[in-house]
Order: sequence, then structure tokens, then C-alpha cells
Amino acid sequence: MKTQTSVTCLALLLFSFSGSALAETQSNRARDLGIPFNGQPGVLNAITDIKGLEVGHQTIVKGKGLLKVGSGPVRTGVTAIHPRGKNSNDPVFAAWFTLNASGEMTGTTWLEERGLIDGPIAITNTHSVGVVRDASVAFMVEKGWPAIWHAPVVAETYDGGLNDINGFHVTREHALAAMRKAKPGKVEEGAVGGGTGMVCNGFKGGIGTSSRLFEFEEKQYTVGVLVQCNYNWNGDDLRLGGKVVADELPVGQHCFTDRSIKRHVDWYPYCESGEKDTQSEPSRDGSIIIVVATNAPLLPHQLRRLAKRPALALGRLGSISGDGSGDIFVAFSTGNVGKISENDSSKLELYPNNRLSIVFEAAINASEEAIVNAMVAAKTVVGVSNFRVNELPEETVRAIFAK
Repeated sequence: MKTQTSVTCLALLLFSFSGSALAETQSNRARDLGIPFNGQPGVLNAITDIKGLEVGHQTIVKGKGLLKVGSGPVRTGVTAIHPRGKNSNDPVFAAWFTLNASGEMTGTTWLEERGLIDGPIAITNTHSVGVVRDASVAFMVEKGWPAIWHAPVVAETYDGGLNDINGFHVTREHALAAMRKAKPGKVEEGAVGGGTGMVCNGFKGGIGTSSRLFEFEEKQYTVGVLVQCNYNWNGDDLRLGGKVVADELPVGQHCFTDRSIKRHVDWYPYCESGEKDTQSEPSRDGSIIIVVATNAPLLPHQLRRLAKRPALALGRLGSISGDGSGDIFVAFSTGNVGKISENDSSKLELYPNNRLSIVFEAAINASEEAIVNAMVAAKTVVGVSNFRVNELPEETVRAIFAK
């Protein structure tokens, strides 16, 4: 009896410890700070609320101090999304939209032509699109996708502020690892995967996700969104929860922490500068990639309309989609499971056009929250040349929305 009691106490102690450790490692999300959002999220409030969908990250962080091209420091990675899971060879109907085209998303000409996506969707940094695209092809060959050639969808945002982007540190193995380790369930957010070196709305950015539920004809459907957020580096006109907050938060206060190390770009000053440093405008203003998924049975012409809607979420947050920003969105449907064939005739389910407004609303709401979730999850990062990008100050945000 004494032994059983001891074992029970030990189990309870271990459970208590692991629970405490888990609580300490769980990051806040935007709602935890009191920021209001419209719509009802799914259980996970993530793109993985879409049944079968899987997300994987490969994060590459090494080195510190002076930039040495080819050596580092490295703050980058790859994020992969499998619309029906990594073990499915069933394509999805899809479409894409570009709000501002200072960026890249491969495979879009073939996507627009046929209205389908085969294989994974991957996101990385600007100069690693090629190697990730080739890895996506290798993954599709490995998994036995039926076509004799492949044109996968790979998108990018620029992480050259924090990362040795010209060192080409993302390899085929990194990309394949992200695709192979993808899983359902909770999605890690912030400075992870392709979002490791990204800046968003004046603070550290990266990967964020959210979802919304909606009903039609007594059926419940889901829209899920995943973003790689790297736009509006200076935080100009930032709005959160409908409030203009750019003047209440320390937006855009990125700086170099060590004056003894030469800046690799002169876009931002040294942190402890006593005088005004010579600065120039950034050559581009980041970018954002937004992936919209739904299990509603939308066809390509409807998904093309859906893919436009994240633009309204950017506007809600104060963005004008600047000249140097690559704001590119893709939308797909996991509906019509097993019914999509390019060789045989199919009987497809069609969601009615006149009920698309509720799908649009869900996508806008989820896109807005996914972006803010990326900002809340991402912690301060110091990268190349000791360039520092600060995290969103959570307590200040709490205070703003407690008023």
C-alpha cells in the first residue's frame, strides 16, 4: 500500500511539474491580450482545424555577430502545408491572387490554368525559393504523385535584415524535413520555419494562423488561414482590434546593438546612438504570404474570389500594400474528396455563389487574427550584424485594450 501511495504521489508530482513546464512554454496569442476579433474560431483557432491538413516547420538558427556571407548568422527556415496530409496524392481545387507583386510564388501559371494544386505548399526566404521548389518536386516523386512532371507552389518573403540571405543556408534536406515532419494539431507560431527572420507591422513577425467556423444548410464548415508575415517593417499606421495604435506602441524601433560591428544595411540606427545615424529607406518593405484553406466545396472560380479577401484584413491593420511589398495569397478547398480527376468525368459538389459572402467574411476575420497571432508569438530576435528586432510589448497591448 505504501509503495502504491508513493508511486501515485510521484506520478502526481511529475504531472504537476510537466503541466507547469508546459504552461511556462505556451505562448500567448492575440486574444489573450484582450484584442477583439470577429467570428467564431475552431477548436485550435488554426489552419489545422481543417481535417487532414498538416503543417511542418524546419527552423535554422546559428551564429551571431558580424555578417560573413556564406557563414552566417543564420535566421531562416521553411514552412510546409499539406492540404490533405503528406500521405495523400489527392489534389485540391485552388486559385491565387497578388495584391502587390514584389515577390514570388512558383507554380501559379499552371495553377491558374488548371485550377488545381498538387503536393505541398511551401514558404521560405526570397533567395531559397529555387531549392525549396526542387525539394517539393523530389517529395512529390517520393510520394508517387501521378503526373510525369510537377510545378509546386513555393512562396517567399525577404529575411535579409536578420538573416545571411545571400549565404543560401536553406538546403534540400531542410525543405524535405519540413514536409516530412508536418502534422495535424497545434501549429507553432512566431519566429519559426519560414518566418524565423521576418518582421511584421513594426515588430518581430513570422508564422501565424487562425480559423473561423460558418454554417450553411445545417452543415458546419471551416476557413483556416496561415500567414508568413513580413510586411510594414516600420509599423506605419498600425491598427489592432480596430484601434489606431501606432502612436501608442514602440513600432519600428529596430536597431544594431553593437557599434563596433559594421551595419550590413543602413536602414536603421545603432541602438545607443547619440547622434542621428545616416540612414536610407529600405529597398523593399517586406512582404506577406497568406494561405487560405476551407473544407467547403468551392471550385476554382470561387476560390479566386476567396483569395482576394485577405487584402481587406491587411487594410484593417493599417497596410496600404506598399510598392516594395510582395503580398501574395493562395486559396484552396479540401472539399470534393476523391472526386477530382483529370482523366475521368466527375460528379462534384458545388457551394452556391450567392452564399459566398459568409466564406469571405470568415477568411477576412481569420487572416486578420493570424497576422496578429504571428506578432504576439514572435519574440525578440538578434540576427546578422547584431541587428535586433523587438517583440510586440504584450503588457502595453493589454493596457491599451483594458481601457
